[in-house]
Amino acid sequence: MGRVTVRRPVLRIRDGRQSQRPDTLAAEEPMEVRIGGRPVTVTMRTPGHDFDLATGFLVSEGAVRAAEDVMSIRYCAGATADGVNTYNVVDVALAPGTPEPEASLQRNFYTTSSCGVCGKASLDAIRTTTTWPIADDPLEIDAATLTSLPDVLRSAQRVFDSTGGLHAAGLFTSGGELICLREDVGRHNAVDKVIGSAVRSGLLPLRETVLMVSGRASFELVQKAVMAGIPALAAVSAPSSLAVELAEDSGLSLIGFLRGESMNVYSGAERLTFESA
Repeated sequence: MGRVTVRRPVLRIRDGRQSQRPDTLAAEEPMEVRIGGRPVTVTMRTPGHDFDLATGFLVSEGAVRAAEDVMSIRYCAGATADGVNTYNVVDVALAPGTPEPEASLQRNFYTTSSCGVCGKASLDAIRTTTTWPIADDPLEIDAATLTSLPDVLRSAQRVFDSTGGLHAAGLFTSGGELICLREDVGRHNAVDKVIGSAVRSGLLPLRETVLMVSGRASFELVQKAVMAGIPALAAVSAPSSLAVELAEDSGLSLIGFLRGESMNVYSGAERLTFESA
């Protein structure tokens, strides 16, 4: 799997017995996103689907709304002082006529794999203007279909099987069909990769779809779903209070603690049906 995983020696202790063995770890490396050569952010991510990640990030921040807004994406050659391409610097060229992002988009610090909004130049820039209202999205999804999504998501996680250390995000149809899955050490990166893939395929807005994530539902993940026109977000763990507030304000259906046959519906319960009950 190349740079997606790394092999490292480990001392394994089981039932008092010690043994030396190699272990497979999820790779984590920095990726700098530039727009027209200007650095915008650095995020810690698992290498792979980097162009999707950059595109999804810009959509989530309101800088890009369609595939036509991006003229090209490339890795920056000579990314090091020695002229070596690390494949950790991505430069996005916006199409003519696409406005340059506001200065508030630029982040002051490295974005860690577990925190997507830390270090923003202005906290006021967190709440962005949505392009596609989702309150009137006609999505209907059966509760039994929702309960099947975590198992589908988990069974499609190829890299998790070998490392046990990656989050996943999956985009599903209302019938429970998996459209796209991405894995990353960061929840927000996995979601950006899913959204970026959809943008580059010309699928935005993502009406009548459900975004399923393997961890908790933070404010930022709700924002990313709303910015991509996704009407429902489901998570296996808890949402934050601010995530629920934003979901209610935006008309997003937010489901948490989706495990087995159980779930908590925090907003948008009117989209759920119970035909199979």
